[in-house]
Amino acid sequence: MTEEKPTGGLEAIWIKRFRRGPMDACESIRAVVGRGLEGNANQGGKRQVTVLCADRWDEMTRELGEDLDPKLRRANLYVRGVDLRHRRRQVLRIGNCRIMIYSETRPCNLMDEAHPGLQQALDPDWRGGVYGEILNDAEIAVGDSVVWE
Repeated sequence: MTEEKPTGGLEAIWIKRFRRGPMDACESIRAVVGRGLEGNANQGGKRQVTVLCADRWDEMTRELGEDLDPKLRRANLYVRGVDLRHRRRQVLRIGNCRIMIYSETRPCNLMDEAHPGLQQALDPDWRGGVYGEILNDAEIAVGDSVVWE
């Protein structure tokens, strides 16, 4: 009998079409190897996609005592049920898309523009999420499973 890996799920997808632009919600999107998410402003390099953990977001908003929209974080993918902390050089699979995670996404001053105190609230212990590089061409959609390989 094989042991099944616990999985999470993809709850939201957002892209920004230009630098500092609004985050547009998508039900599905094409991930392009070596580039990133189709139509997103960030293309190429190691920071092609950003991923935020819904469980950590919920924890942070409870501490703040605020019900904040996770879109404020400006991440591309919003996942639940997988721990993103301290996962450098590991592969996260969302549906059929494989993403090499490089590091945490440090919160910047845009967070405080979105909501005062958000930058500091996201700072500890990888709460701001992670960034990585797309390893294969794939279509991903809200509801896809999320698992560490």
